[in-house]
Amino acid sequence: MIDRERLAQLQKIQAVRTSLFVFGVLLMLAAPAVGLLPGPGGILVFAGGLALALKYSEWAKRLYVRFKRNHPRKGAWADWGLRRRSAKRREALRKEAREAANESAG
Repeated sequence: MIDRERLAQLQKIQAVRTSLFVFGVLLMLAAPAVGLLPGPGGILVFAGGLALALKYSEWAKRLYVRFKRNHPRKGAWADWGLRRRSAKRREALRKEAREAANESAG
């Protein structure tokens, strides 16, 4: 098993980052073919590919942020599906704001 320090060192190497990004894109491209099989496999393969692409590519992150700004509801579903910490943090802040508004109103 690779320890965390070794994994962190590998992730800093540009060739490793690029290959993981390319692998993520390939997973996203393979998702429709896997989707033909019974079960939710295509969705899971696409989500895994998207997660890899977003983690290892600044370009993909910028594109994702632009998508979320243009389509906030779809972006919320994507955040939920990817279990993004930033989405959980924003949702917790919204919940606190709603509770504070309810307490002041009621």
